[in-house]
Amino acid sequence: MSVDKFAIEERIVEILKTVFDPEIPVNVYDLGLIYRIEVEENGNVQIDMTLTAPNCPAADFIMEDVRQKVESVEGVNTASVNLVFEPEWDKDMMSEEAKLELGFL
Repeated sequence: MSVDKFAIEERIVEILKTVFDPEIPVNVYDLGLIYRIEVEENGNVQIDMTLTAPNCPAADFIMEDVRQKVESVEGVNTASVNLVFEPEWDKDMMSEEAKLELGFL
C-alpha cells in the first residue's frame, strides 16, 4: 500500500500552523522555521527546523510540540525533528501574514 505523501504533507503543514513559540504570536510554519518536511513511504517523517534564535529558551518545548503534533497526523508513523541553523533564520523567511501580524509590513 502506497501512502499519499502529498496529502500527508498537507495535513502536517496544517498541524504545524498550531505550533507557536510562546514568545511570538505567530505559528512556526508562517514564521519560516520549518525548512524541510520529508514523508517516507513507511509513514516516517523527517522535519528540519530552526529557531528564531539559537539560544531560544523554549527550544525543547517547541520541538517536542512539533514532534507530538506531527505524529498525531493520520498516516504518520513516527516523526523526527532535526534542529538546524543553516541557513540562518531571518525575518524575510516569514509569510506575508506573519510579517503583517508582527508589524514588519
